Amino acid sequence: MAEHRSMQRAALLDAARSLLSEGGTEALTFPALAERTGLARSSVYEYFRSRAAVVEELCAVDFPVWAAEVEATMAAAEGAEAKVEAYVRKQLELVGDRRHRAVVAISASELDAGAREKIRAAHGGLIAMIVEALAALGHTEPRLAAMLLQGVVDAAVRRIELGAAEEPGVITEAAVGMVLRGIGRAGH
Repeated sequence: MAEHRSMQRAALLDAARSLLSEGGTEALTFPALAERTGLARSSVYEYFRSRAAVVEELCAVDFPVWAAEVEATMAAAEGAEAKVEAYVRKQLELVGDRRHRAVVAISASELDAGAREKIRAAHGGLIAMIVEALAALGHTEPRLAAMLLQGVVDAAVRRIELGAAEEPGVITEAAVGMVLRGIGRAGH
């Protein structure tokens, strides 16, 4: 029985990822989850009490996997600047991944305080990864620099997600250039 419940929960989360990826937070409804999984709508409530609970579970499951990929890419990079570049590039590379698309959709939605706090904590862990590299580059306020750097990444993610006129590769190169060389020297 426990294994069956675990499989049903995993199916619901997979359906939630697809719905978020395809239609954003508006698409994540209990009737849609029920339809995607073949469960009765009332059965969905046995697994999750609310949409926010689905979102919290997705963050708990998906964000660590995504963050581990960023961390592994950074670990393979030699030197602080290469680590910063890897941090930016890997996050932007993951934009097309369903897990990432779900996390982005989740981040944009209206959630309860508990879900927002879990997302903030997960993002805090991501930002913590880059603080050491920024300190090694001589930043006197490496945590602040990390938060601002993540802001550039988040803006690039949104641009890619919106299907901007620029190709994702162009957006990635602009973001990397801005992070490594600043706005006044990007492209030089």
